Amino acid sequence: MPLPPLDSPQWHSPLRAFAWGMGSVASTVLTLVLFATYLGIGALAHDSQFSLGWVLGSTLLVWAGPAQIILISTLGSGATAVQAAIAVTLSAIRLFPMVVSVLPLLRTPQTKRRHLVLVAHFIAVTLWVECYRLLPQVPRARRIAFTHGLGSGLLIVCLAATALGYGLAANLPPLFAAAILLLTPLAFLLSTARNCRQLSDVLALVLGLALFPLVSMLQTGVDVLLSGIAAGTIAYGAHWWRGRVRA
Repeated sequence: MPLPPLDSPQWHSPLRAFAWGMGSVASTVLTLVLFATYLGIGALAHDSQFSLGWVLGSTLLVWAGPAQIILISTLGSGATAVQAAIAVTLSAIRLFPMVVSVLPLLRTPQTKRRHLVLVAHFIAVTLWVECYRLLPQVPRARRIAFTHGLGSGLLIVCLAATALGYGLAANLPPLFAAAILLLTPLAFLLSTARNCRQLSDVLALVLGLALFPLVSMLQTGVDVLLSGIAAGTIAYGAHWWRGRVRA
């Protein structure tokens, strides 16, 4: 669904901006990926003997597919709530740079911190990618309302998929469920590649993919984090050096 021009009077209403954000959920293939992913999460929760209410609550509050898989897997294997909380927190650290990069796109001189609380909760990989794609088409004064609508729409889709996956779990083959969960990292990888604009972006992505097999041999348990930090640091160094040379 195309958005109206920046100077359109349709943007004057925050409620209409919220509706445009919710309607934009239908404009991205990532919505289908999220739906398929949360089908698998619902099935995983069912197989781990969690209730439907519990898994819907985790979708609402955790709002990150990998973190939910960690939560369900750790608790399902007999770990304590504290151990599960630590594991989920370490997983959520990867979202912090996304929050830091998106919030400046939403702020205005009149924005208060409480206006950004719900937005910060909604920011996961999907919303991060879509914000960079859609927010330039939204007036800054309406970006928070728009993002609330976009996040709410994505959350509704995921809640519906979780419930459906939970109900279908008895008839969903384990291999098919695993394949569905694999769609998430593949889609995010392709979306990240699509949004690479600078040489440093491409370098960070390529180095991250190249370093991960090497780092995984160390068996640290935080292989993705270490390879990401190393690749990002090298890419930033190359970007800084290139800028110095040009100057």
